Amino acid sequence: MKKLGIIGCGWLGSHIAERLSDRYEIFVTTTSASKVKDFTSKGYHTTLVSFPDDKSGTMTEWEDASQLDSIIITVPFSGVRGAKVSMKNRQENMLKFLGNYKGQLFLMSSTGVYPDLEKDFTEDDQPADDVESESFIRNKFPQSNILRLAGLMGGQRLLKNYNISNLDLLVNHIHYADICSVVEKMLNNQSQSKVYNVVAPVHPNKQEVINAQKDLPYSGERTTKGRTISPSKLISDLNFEFEYPDPRYFHL
Repeated sequence: MKKLGIIGCGWLGSHIAERLSDRYEIFVTTTSASKVKDFTSKGYHTTLVSFPDDKSGTMTEWEDASQLDSIIITVPFSGVRGAKVSMKNRQENMLKFLGNYKGQLFLMSSTGVYPDLEKDFTEDDQPADDVESESFIRNKFPQSNILRLAGLMGGQRLLKNYNISNLDLLVNHIHYADICSVVEKMLNNQSQSKVYNVVAPVHPNKQEVINAQKDLPYSGERTTKGRTISPSKLISDLNFEFEYPDPRYFHL
């Protein structure tokens, strides 16, 4: 059985681990002591560690890393969209933790790397080498796959459950089940050095999504302009079919 590591196993990491635990031996890290028992009860090998925003003289290499076939990093390394927030110390701590890892590597990034402009963005509009929160990992680990995730949704994470403003804006969302499918396919393909936008291909506006999730009609006009993120490269390269292509129906 192959071995998979998930660094920063929170909401998304837990879904990925659950999807793959019948085919992979799962190794996870968490910052929460209360989660160690839960993860261990599921059969995961668990390490308690955090990645502070200051230089940590105590950060050492992950003892389990050398035996892992693949590692997925879900720790955030960028601020709010458009904000230039340096996380160099956190980045350095992560690099120390990975040591000289040689296997398949994934960094969960964000579509927040794209500017707030009315445009349909592709990966070529923002090369990873030009993004501080992505280039730090590619510089040391050129085999790294960068997955730029849209707004994480699914389960109880539905737009209708939040206090939302700017209801006419188009959404860029992704269901966690489709993220799991992308990771699964890339693991099977042994993908290396890829950069993909992981975004549902349909972009309704917020009000449309909320109404659909509340089973209410929507009589407004469909917005045709706005900031959208294209998953066309992902679809083409992986021959990928979304289980949840339309955020209006993430609740079904």
